[in-house]
Amino acid sequence: MNNYSERLNRMSFSQTFVMSNKVREMKAKGIDVISLTLGEPDFDVPKNIKEAAFAAINNNFSHYSPVPGFLDLREAICEKLKRDNHLEYFPSQICVSNGAKQSILNVLSAIINDGDEVILPAPYWVSYDEMVKMVGGKSVFIETSIETDFKMTAEQLEKAITPKTKALLYSSPCNPSGSFYKYEELEQIANVIAKYPHITIISDEIYEYINYDGKHTSIAEFPQVYEQTAVINGMSKAFAMTGWRIGYSACPKWLAIGCEKIQGQMTSGANSMAQKASVTALKTDYSEYRYMIEEFKKRRDIVYNLMKEIPGFKVNYPESAFYFFPDISYYIGKSLNGKIINNADDFAMFLLDEAHVGTVGGVSFGNSNCVRFSYAASEKELIEAMKRIKDCLENSTIS
Repeated sequence: MNNYSERLNRMSFSQTFVMSNKVREMKAKGIDVISLTLGEPDFDVPKNIKEAAFAAINNNFSHYSPVPGFLDLREAICEKLKRDNHLEYFPSQICVSNGAKQSILNVLSAIINDGDEVILPAPYWVSYDEMVKMVGGKSVFIETSIETDFKMTAEQLEKAITPKTKALLYSSPCNPSGSFYKYEELEQIANVIAKYPHITIISDEIYEYINYDGKHTSIAEFPQVYEQTAVINGMSKAFAMTGWRIGYSACPKWLAIGCEKIQGQMTSGANSMAQKASVTALKTDYSEYRYMIEEFKKRRDIVYNLMKEIPGFKVNYPESAFYFFPDISYYIGKSLNGKIINNADDFAMFLLDEAHVGTVGGVSFGNSNCVRFSYAASEKELIEAMKRIKDCLENSTIS
């Protein structure tokens, strides 16, 4: 028996961590498993960023920071937003958090009342729906497909809006699909939201720099929705700083005050040394770090060419992030080696058990026909993983 709250009982464990834990358990038993589960760059943190962290320690930046972050980091974030996104923000509009996940939760906590609706284009990052539940809101899903590169249209968005709609939450570049919204697409979305001044856009741009085939656009660049937009970003993906836990939000002043108030009662300021290191990261010309992006791009092309050859996979060509989200609906409702595949989660478990490749089923991403593959792994592992899956499916009994 437990005394969990109803709110907790409505929530699920993160499927990405569930699958990565299963991989660890199998590896601990001596099983050779290739994990393509977690969205974590496999690079070391760049040397100049680590040196800045050591300097912060030696200079005794070991005490509490201001709740919204050190002023020099908030200034560096404002400089970055102006330089890279043509966005004018002041330090008072920035709240530095313990990762971008907390930044999103801060915004949701500041604006959502019980029963308010939050629109989520599907597929969406696994935590979005759970965070909406956490603050008492209700998710409203917009279905997309691989044929449209998993992107919603402005028309779909307009149809989903009701008097209870309080926010639109999405990522671009997108986890799990690897797609991103182009300028013209975001302009159409902005024109819709501008008609509803009570709606806040929460634009998760954590994969901004991992964009191979086009310029990143932030929806906050459109003046008609600037005052309705919370831009979310952080250090984890582009700088390989996942464990440093630095994210941030850039918001209208009223919302920034709300985020600071929420965070002040939860965690207070983020890690002091990591904040100081982040100043150095943001002020360094990003060309110094592009080697990581070029490597991801190379891996993307390798996986794409191999995945196209896997029977039953429908694959598109992701233009950003480091994920593939192939449609495997060919296998839904069938039996593979005697195992019934009811949805993508069942298929992901089949691949783990039979091919010894860890992936994440798409159910918790809002799509039960797709599976997420992270290609934040070595070329050798990726080539071997695709071979294992292809061989496994070609040699499986299908009925």
